[in-house]
Formats: sequence, C-alpha cells, structure tokens
Amino acid sequence: MNKDEAHDYLTSLLNQNLRVYTTDGRMFRGSFKCTDPDRNIVLANTHEYRQPSEGERSAAAANASGGSVTLDMTSRYLGLVVVPGHHIVKMEAEQFLSQMK
Repeated sequence: MNKDEAHDYLTSLLNQNLRVYTTDGRMFRGSFKCTDPDRNIVLANTHEYRQPSEGERSAAAANASGGSVTLDMTSRYLGLVVVPGHHIVKMEAEQFLSQMK
C-alpha cells in the first residue's frame, strides 16, 4: 500500500467506531478522530473494557459451588482518549451488515 492509499484508507475510517486492543488486555471502543506518525490513536466517546481481575474470578468461582462460571468484561466510560501506538495490538472497525459490501 503506498502513502496515498494509506492516507485514503485512514480518512475513510474517520468518525467510525473502532475497537482497539492493547498489550495489557484492555479493549477501547470509540469513535476514531485522528492518528499521528507514532501510531497513537485518538478516540472520542470511548468505553474501556477489561478482563475481570484474578480476585473477582476467584470470588465468583467460590460462589459457584462446583458449577461453571462466566464473567463479563467490566467497562467504564472514559470520553476522549489517546491510545499510545506502542501499546496497540489490534484494531478493528465496527461494521454492521448494512455497511458490508
């Protein structure tokens, strides 16, 4: 992909919802606003999702009394965030069936 194609692709993602996964296991979901040469990503209206802590998993398992336990990711609203490029593992654009070609 040449420089112009990369620029056009990033421009097409502006204001779309992205899911950004980081090295520490968190996932950020927000509206893509911009990036920079260091691959930092700015997201607006962002929610952060994280895996339950080991303590939360242990407590749930103890309360399950032998049954299986599934815990949802916990979330919180952050607003406008900058995700450092060196911590990004994966990014996904959210698409709905109506948007797919």
